[in-house]
Amino acid sequence: MNDSTVSLPWLVIRQDDNGNRYRVGRYATRAEAQKIADSLDSRGHKQIYWVEHIGQGQTQTQGRSQGQAQAQAQNGEGTRN
Repeated sequence: MNDSTVSLPWLVIRQDDNGNRYRVGRYATRAEAQKIADSLDSRGHKQIYWVEHIGQGQTQTQGRSQGQAQAQAQNGEGTRN
């Protein structure tokens, strides 16, 4: 298998305290991406990290880090059903 055939559909995204978003990395599995996001989030900075999946031409959010959940709670945002 060469690099051109490797599928890396899981992204770790970082959002800083100014709202700027950056792709941190791409990963083969959700578990791998979530491990990286959790590790980065545990450093205690103001940045928020979460995992997204790229699929069928659109990006779908698959999870969020603890920091993102805390930031949303502080801003009065939450999960709506």
